[in-house]
Amino acid sequence: MPNNLLITGGAGFIGSHFVLRHCASFAEDKVVVLDKLTYAGNPDYLKSVEREIEFVKGDIADTKLVEKIVKDHKIQSIVNFAAETHVDRSIEDPFPFLHTNVLGVQSLIDVCRKNPGTRLLHISTDEVYGDLSDEDLPKKTTDPLRPSSPYAASKAAGDMLVLAAIRTYGIDAAISRCTNNFGPHQAAEKFIPTVIRTASADQPVPIYAEGKNKRDWLYVTDHTDAIEIILKADWSGDRIFNVSADDEKRNIDVAKMILKILGKPETLLKSVKDRPGHDWRYALDSSGVRNLGWKPKVSFGEGVRKTVEWY
Repeated sequence: MPNNLLITGGAGFIGSHFVLRHCASFAEDKVVVLDKLTYAGNPDYLKSVEREIEFVKGDIADTKLVEKIVKDHKIQSIVNFAAETHVDRSIEDPFPFLHTNVLGVQSLIDVCRKNPGTRLLHISTDEVYGDLSDEDLPKKTTDPLRPSSPYAASKAAGDMLVLAAIRTYGIDAAISRCTNNFGPHQAAEKFIPTVIRTASADQPVPIYAEGKNKRDWLYVTDHTDAIEIILKADWSGDRIFNVSADDEKRNIDVAKMILKILGKPETLLKSVKDRPGHDWRYALDSSGVRNLGWKPKVSFGEGVRKTVEWY
């Protein structure tokens, strides 16, 4: 059956890929994109589908605007990609993160309360679980949340609001938490784009501490494919889904791989002062979404090459 979707943050990194792939696969669906167009959003990412979607510039914390979109377009599903996401920015100024990641989520919840036929899939992050040691098992959806940065804390707060609204108000909602994404459209200040950008210009490539922190990298379209599966899943049981590639790598090794692809020397790598509260490692148990039939299709090496070519 056709589905009327509201994609918040749909001009951003992950959201734009979801919109492009959804329009290609589900032409019968009506898609409305709501995006504030901050530094991370770019309407040019949606140029190829601009005649197939309706674009609205606005803030998810504007509850009246969100409710008008839902009512006017008879929205059945909201997929919430809208978020402030950069950890360093959150350390410098947490307030924009609280506005979007907490108040904005509450706004979407309020709209779903008033429109019981509308489902909400809230896109979260592995960072809500906090730091892992090398010996720790990947985090399960039942593990406690221990966020380290203002960004992670704001996302954890949004998750808690969604779970509380499910229990208290009976809204139809679910949460997905993914490991580090990479690919085209990502903001230039993120780790992999920073390595590509600085190395391409033969500038020093900044690496926090010695670059031994570990991350599980997932190519962006593999993430959006997982979201499609979650969106169509039965939410009567599990309401939280972890998404991961199960392919951990040290930051320094990722940087070296990119340098090799670019034909640049490793002497460009420059160790810089570590980020305050920098988490050592993230890892997720993604068995729930894998049991629904999802698995990554793009290897890390292939994804990095595609990303380098795009930038």
